[in-house]
Amino acid sequence: MERQEIVNGLVEILKTVRTIDPEKLKHITEDTDLRADLNTPSTELINIAAKAEHKFGVEFEDDDIDELGSKIKDVVDLVLKAKARQNK
Repeated sequence: MERQEIVNGLVEILKTVRTIDPEKLKHITEDTDLRADLNTPSTELINIAAKAEHKFGVEFEDDDIDELGSKIKDVVDLVLKAKARQNK
């Protein structure tokens, strides 16, 4: 799975978050910060992670979630890490 595919999937997930302005989702990059740029409440980050698990067919470990940053690239890296664990 390519990084851009994951970013595109994350944008689909973020469209379901009521507190995020849909206009801001048009210019998402891996450097976009969920909290600073999209004003995502920290409590919503857990829901986004759960939706990402479901969408990408992966399971995150608790330590992964605890260490998760707030940038899009952090979530992309987490998905790739979980995929790699599955493929071992």
